[in-house]
Amino acid sequence: MTQKRDYYEVLGVEKGASGDEIRKAYRQAALKNHPDRNPGDAAAEARFKEATEAFGVLSDEQKRERYDRFGHAGVDGQMPDFGGDIFSHFQDIFSEFFGGGGGGRRQQRGRGPARGADLRVQQRISLRESMTGAKREVSLRTPIACEACEGSGAKPGTKRKACSGCGGQGQVSVSRGFVMFTQTCPECGGEGTTIESPCTSCRGRGQVEKARKVVVSFPAGIDGGQRLRVPGQGLAGQMGGPPGDLFVDVELAPDEEFERDGQDLATRLKLSFAQAALGTTETVILPDDSDVEVKVPAGTQPGDVITVRGKGVPRIDGRGRGQLHVVAQIEVPRTLSARAKELLAELAEELGENDDESDDDEASGDDARGAGEEAAPPASDAAASSAKAKKKKSA
Repeated sequence: MTQKRDYYEVLGVEKGASGDEIRKAYRQAALKNHPDRNPGDAAAEARFKEATEAFGVLSDEQKRERYDRFGHAGVDGQMPDFGGDIFSHFQDIFSEFFGGGGGGRRQQRGRGPARGADLRVQQRISLRESMTGAKREVSLRTPIACEACEGSGAKPGTKRKACSGCGGQGQVSVSRGFVMFTQTCPECGGEGTTIESPCTSCRGRGQVEKARKVVVSFPAGIDGGQRLRVPGQGLAGQMGGPPGDLFVDVELAPDEEFERDGQDLATRLKLSFAQAALGTTETVILPDDSDVEVKVPAGTQPGDVITVRGKGVPRIDGRGRGQLHVVAQIEVPRTLSARAKELLAELAEELGENDDESDDDEASGDDARGAGEEAAPPASDAAASSAKAKKKKSA
């Protein structure tokens, strides 16, 4: 979603600009970007709507005060109802430079009770809390409806009265030559009502700023990136209107031993060589403190994944749980006793891991025996040499 620009920036005025300066800046922006003067230009139309929205806030004292304190969050949801025709909302201004064109007649209404704006906060919870559910107190400091006047702004025991200047319409018609146009009623500021005796607690605003705490319930199975809605805990409404809602964006804190993927959990299980080779049953303690018996089959290899169904994170709708994935991690000892080395050597021999060395030894023995046979003379040659020696002796 595109982030809104600052309303003062949109109109090109300083934050401390007067009402006349704001109105003049809006006239210039509206004249420059009005669709009637820029047919088919979508960018100009977007700028016109943006300027109109900015003027709708900054031209109203109460809205401008909330905007200056809370930014866009203070006025979201409080924009006037354009009735589907944004271009006719400020027809009094357009009348001055378009001669009253572009408009049919629109019924003017004073502003009545209005719903408060929504608030949004972010809360980080642990993996354990996401599995078991939790309740948290969220601290807020926002305008709330004045308890003394119940948000009306009028002194307790009194009521707002219809504005005598506009008859409760919020706008008045003014004739300039042969052109009729409307403008915000200067007596009631467009509200359609006036207060003869303002409430002393809120000075007629109907709201007071107050720190408060809201208890937010996080259901079991909630995941990071999800949003909770707490009805009626947003900003106070205007003129006794209902409050907005509070939205809580959930962030999941990382866990040292487990990782979450949707409703599934993953963790590592350390095993010795003997446990992996022979098989075993190990106990895994989940973040919610529940125990899970994990059966490790004989011959488990490093990185093998053992899945236990129904032992993951509870589903937020209460319909079962996800899966637990256990990744085997084989640990090799760094130091061995003499006896351990002897046993491992015997095991290696038993498993045939030394067969290649035995074959090499046998080959070396055969070579040595072959060399000895070549050095000894043949039996026939030895007998002939003995006979020659005897003849020489007889002679």
